Amino acid sequence: MHSKLGEFIRAHRERTLPDSVGLPGGGRRRTPGLRREELAQLCDVSPTWLTWLEQGREVQASGKMLARLAEVLHLSAAERAYLFSLADRLDPHHDDDGGSAEEALDAIVAAIDAPAYILDRQWDAVAWNPQAERLLAGWLSPSPQSRPNLLRYMFLSAAARELIVDWPERARRLVAEFRADIGRHASEQVLAGLIVELSDASATFAELWTLQDVVGREGGLRRFRHPRRGDLDFNQVTLHLAKRHDLKLVMLLPQT
Repeated sequence: MHSKLGEFIRAHRERTLPDSVGLPGGGRRRTPGLRREELAQLCDVSPTWLTWLEQGREVQASGKMLARLAEVLHLSAAERAYLFSLADRLDPHHDDDGGSAEEALDAIVAAIDAPAYILDRQWDAVAWNPQAERLLAGWLSPSPQSRPNLLRYMFLSAAARELIVDWPERARRLVAEFRADIGRHASEQVLAGLIVELSDASATFAELWTLQDVVGREGGLRRFRHPRRGDLDFNQVTLHLAKRHDLKLVMLLPQT
């Protein structure tokens, strides 16, 4: 994957005209595009580091660095998304489209005739439908002050222990699923802060986190003991969105 990332960056460097980034285009050039040293200077990195990146060596590019590369190389939205996908990094500006993106997520969950919600990388709920709101009223609400976080609800809310059947086992699996889901991103500021917060606030979370357990988010039977509707069984299905791999669509389909 590193080689594909390097090839992609080099190809777009060589097709970026110097005058498009405010540099003189004269002089002898092997290609009409930017020299490696020029791109390195524009991105505030060393030419050696950029050389290694283009050669596919094992160097890590931060989200901030990739965002700067995308700007200098005038990448389209699709090209920018491809760049971050090759680097396995989350675009720090992925929410810049604001309302239109939120409306699209709302439309997805609204079209599902079952409890459904969408989680981001730190497991904040970014969209949910009325069915999910009625089932998970202790977590999801019509006008939340901030994005409801599934882990905060699970470990810091007494309502979760009453609603979720076999809470200890579900809590154990949830932490292992979260570790698997965030992978190499665990050291990022937002995620690291969330882990510290939960570890400080919940001895159970802290103990489960130190176990280093990892399991896939496989779905399957989910059982609830609702205060008004009684015992409810669902089959959970989780899908990643094609254009936003950091988002997960979770559906709770009634058992038939």
